[in-house]
Amino acid sequence: MRPIRGVPLVAALLSAAVVGGPTPAAAGAGADGHCARQGHVRVPGAALQQSACLADLTTTGLAGTPYTDAADQAGLTARDTPVPSGVPGVQVDGYFPDSSHFNTTHGWAHDAQFVIRLPDRWNGGLVVTGAPGTRKQYATDKAISDRVLAQGYAYAATDKGNNGVDFYRDGVRPGDAVAEWNTRTTQLTRAARRVVAQRYGHAPRRTYVTGISNGGYLTRWQLENHPELYDGGVDWEGALWTADGPSLLTSLPTAVARTYGTARDEDLYAVGFARGSEFLWPYHEKAYWGVTQKIYRAEFDPGYDPACPGPSAGTTAEQILAPCPSDAHYDYASRPAAVHRAVARVALTGRIGRPLITLHGDLDTLLPQSADSDVWARMVDARGRGTLHRYYTVAGGTHVDGLYDTYPDRLRPILPCYRSAFDALVAWVEHGTPPPADRTLGRPADGDVAGSCTLDDELRSGS
Repeated sequence: MRPIRGVPLVAALLSAAVVGGPTPAAAGAGADGHCARQGHVRVPGAALQQSACLADLTTTGLAGTPYTDAADQAGLTARDTPVPSGVPGVQVDGYFPDSSHFNTTHGWAHDAQFVIRLPDRWNGGLVVTGAPGTRKQYATDKAISDRVLAQGYAYAATDKGNNGVDFYRDGVRPGDAVAEWNTRTTQLTRAARRVVAQRYGHAPRRTYVTGISNGGYLTRWQLENHPELYDGGVDWEGALWTADGPSLLTSLPTAVARTYGTARDEDLYAVGFARGSEFLWPYHEKAYWGVTQKIYRAEFDPGYDPACPGPSAGTTAEQILAPCPSDAHYDYASRPAAVHRAVARVALTGRIGRPLITLHGDLDTLLPQSADSDVWARMVDARGRGTLHRYYTVAGGTHVDGLYDTYPDRLRPILPCYRSAFDALVAWVEHGTPPPADRTLGRPADGDVAGSCTLDDELRSGS
């Protein structure tokens, strides 16, 4: 879509779709049932696609095959998360024309990659998502794809058009890379709806958008800007971008300053970090705060410190995770108007046009709830769209469920509550049953925090 900053424009990409045959791991196609009409599936606008008939589209069946990537899912879910299996159908992998090459999946070295899964037993619906963080198209296979496929939904996911810690190199203008995330999600949604019609004979009756972190941001943006494509969405701790703040560029510099001993605990509380989350700070200081601040600041404000991170965020883990010392002093409010305009290009407004459920953990130590979803909920209300929104705080939830395995006595996974929220959205949209009012969700009565969550489990005094 755009040249990478500092890299010459690449040659034009192939425009004709290429359909590859199934690999040896794929199952045979049946004439009327299993993988019927596979040969009719063509992804509109794709530069390349490969279709395979598979015995099981879930991570249980795809483990060890090229059709998923467990490494890209690492840390997103708790170890003992229950997952379904046994969903036969068609998987289509491919990419849309693009000029960046961060995604090396399948050896393609090509961005704008996607995956579309079409179960044999279809319920008439489609679920679309974009990758969280700087991950790729298989990142939410365990967290989202497995269960919605088992429920009968078709599923589509995008790598957002650029990925990895050097994503900020994509594009010409500041903000181009993040703006492309939104474009790619819209593009995949339109294409996937056509693919569904080819496979099953008619367009999806319902289309839902959902996602985690940056995928949650995409969900919010899509329901603001393209509500005509969707029937509703579930936003799992979506990143908040606003032209004048708050955003991660207004909270993370203080966290980076703590690394250099120039910020106190009270300073972190002041920018949104929750009291009680202190036990998570050392891990986030090493694994999240520095790298996140420097690469997103480089995306929107490359002139602040051109030398750091420079043309790459690093090649070793130590280099990648290390913060830029200059970011300890970064003050978004005082940066030039051009920086604020770059963020404004991708900013949210709260003007959603379809039902949306938001979940956020009260111990989120990357995107603090008080500086993110609390603000987002107020934005939705201010736009007069509160009747379309439900907001649930997950007590003990943090940004990635994998940390539950380290702190099972202090944290709880959000995924069980996400699954309940998705079911509640469907009941809201398809049956007119409104979800419970906004609330903080306490631990389930049966104590099974890894496998169950009821939206009626409101946290009460003394719980």
